[in-house]
Amino acid sequence: MGIFSAMNIGCDGLKVHSARLDLNSKNIANLDTPNYVRKIPLVVATDRSSFLSVMNQMKESTFGAGTLPYSTGSVALAGVVEDPTLGEKIYKPGHPDADENGYIRTSNVDPLVEITDAIMAQRAYEASLAILTITKTMADRASSIGS
Repeated sequence: MGIFSAMNIGCDGLKVHSARLDLNSKNIANLDTPNYVRKIPLVVATDRSSFLSVMNQMKESTFGAGTLPYSTGSVALAGVVEDPTLGEKIYKPGHPDADENGYIRTSNVDPLVEITDAIMAQRAYEASLAILTITKTMADRASSIGS
């Protein structure tokens, strides 16, 4: 495994957490849309080697030393599901989305949950970006050793 594996792990994180932020923004934008159902991203771990395993392999091959605590995987977006929680029913008989009894169902989006999840997704995005930055710095320094 090489330095590109670490970059791939960082890129996977950027893609997934970017998609999470997109879903959070769509949910927040539809906060007042009747019958809108909150979308939840399914983030799963993949079996790819983690940044830590790349560092362990590099450490073993370069220094012949023991390994750090081992952890595997990257992340991937497995899909998007709808929140099964029902929104509140409000009586609005003239509304175009009203049922036969004159009720509409409000969105089931909780703004506090969405903002909290967006903050977590942003921090995870920043961590993935840090992986890429650190990997790039390591590659730059490794290439300057020979010159």
